[in-house]
Amino acid sequence: MKTIFITGASSGIGRTTAKHFAERGWNVVATMRSPEQESELITLDNVLVLQLDVEKSDTIQPALAEAIKRFGKIDVLLNNAGYGTMGLIEVATDEQIRRQFEVNVFGLISMTKAILPHFRSNQDGLLINISSMGGKVTFPTMSLYHSTKFAVEGFSESVSYELASQNIKVKLIEPGAIQTDFGGRSMEFFFNDALTDYKPFTTAFLGKLGEMEKQPSYASPPEIVAETIYQAATDGTSQFRYIVGEDAKMLIHMKENTDEEEYLTNIAQHFS
Repeated sequence: MKTIFITGASSGIGRTTAKHFAERGWNVVATMRSPEQESELITLDNVLVLQLDVEKSDTIQPALAEAIKRFGKIDVLLNNAGYGTMGLIEVATDEQIRRQFEVNVFGLISMTKAILPHFRSNQDGLLINISSMGGKVTFPTMSLYHSTKFAVEGFSESVSYELASQNIKVKLIEPGAIQTDFGGRSMEFFFNDALTDYKPFTTAFLGKLGEMEKQPSYASPPEIVAETIYQAATDGTSQFRYIVGEDAKMLIHMKENTDEEEYLTNIAQHFS
């Protein structure tokens, strides 16, 4: 029986993926910042719920050690912990900027470094990183979030070359909009009405965003992402990127197959 270790499993994609793998006979290590608040996953026989905060490096090794003690081996690490920010870069605080990178990038790298000795000792392992279509295409007011996901893309692609020499695979999941609480508990907003110069822009942008969110096909259910992660973990292929959602497929295809200046102009006009 194989084992997957998941960060950020308290909600959204992480939680859905934990249940998806458990239902298919996998051992699941579901980590989260506050496991004492978890009531469902702890009832499943093959799920181990542990405390881990990717912002606190001293919580990583104890969680990995406990997982290995319980299940003997970790086959897959799913770096899922993350959140988004939306707002005007001019009003973002230094703390907001640093924390966005601390969770989405530095935490992911810390987890990766921590598990590599275990993967190397087994001469096998799979690292799956949750990126986003936001790691390939960008939208207004999400510069910090996009920066972190572009970083995840670059890190994952580069590190895949060196880890291949150790028989360790790396894969990326690139979801589009997902029907989770990402826009609630997993999203931090920073706008400032006092900056009236931006008012016409933010009003137009938020209005357009509201129209998009009302579209029936705007967001995919998290189960689709969980199934794609399961596919990546079990298909045995060398496929590196897995795009999830029609919106992500359309926008990434558009960017890759359109003149860059034309593409950037189209996006700017769409949100103006």
